[in-house]
Amino acid sequence: GRDRASFLHALVSNDVKALATGQMCGATLLDIHGKVQLVVLVWAMEERILLITPPGTAAFALEAFDKYLFSEKAYFTDVTADTALAMLAGPQATAVAERIAGELADVDVRRAPGIGETGGAEMWIAVPAGAAARVWQAALDAGARPVGATALESLRIEAGTPLFGRDVDDTVLLPEIPAAPLLSHSKGCYPGQEVVVRIRDRGHVNRMLRGLVIEGPAVPERGAEVVVDGTAVGRVTSATLSIGLGRAIALGFVRRQHAEAGAAVGVRIGDAVAPARVSDLPFAG
Repeated sequence: GRDRASFLHALVSNDVKALATGQMCGATLLDIHGKVQLVVLVWAMEERILLITPPGTAAFALEAFDKYLFSEKAYFTDVTADTALAMLAGPQATAVAERIAGELADVDVRRAPGIGETGGAEMWIAVPAGAAARVWQAALDAGARPVGATALESLRIEAGTPLFGRDVDDTVLLPEIPAAPLLSHSKGCYPGQEVVVRIRDRGHVNRMLRGLVIEGPAVPERGAEVVVDGTAVGRVTSATLSIGLGRAIALGFVRRQHAEAGAAVGVRIGDAVAPARVSDLPFAG
């Protein structure tokens, strides 16, 4: 519908109206208290906007946005079953995506940069579901290599990209996570903006999502305590044995007093406490 961009712009935390055709941004839908209800990728296409939602949240997204729809000329359709998505990452991602688009123009390949899922150059490709096998083969022929879930998770955590449902949910204030790719401070009002601005200008959050570099090869479980002098000061939300860094790393919420980069903490792993240090995000090599 003709009001699709202005409608979404008024509801989410990033500047949707600034997107040209083919551009993409990350955004959040907040409640009035500034807590994250949903994280989406907003992809501006020629005659529609494609919202890429976390797995299993399409129905929730439809309901959440639809309740704000009154007289605007816009409507929502769930295209999950009709659409196949692929992500290309790495220094050759753009070249491979352009080659696929050139070879398979008949299947209407659409592409746009991502926002840091792996910390590198990313391209997303959306095609009709029936063309998925052809796009997959074209990517392999162009030199792309499949990446398994374990490797992708390692890249995601190294990049410091929070995963909705694991690192961020509806108990989390937007300013508690690395929000720069999801937020515009110059756009107009949206639900929860007052809280976000008040924290930015006149306050602070009591905890922050930070990186944790852990000594030893053991990987903590999600929910493992982060401790200082035997007192819990946070919890792990995601962890991996980093392929790129060659050691155990984690994302976790840490109380503000202990969140400075380089701060010494411990992480409970089984009956032991592994020494760790707080890291900025993304993790440095």
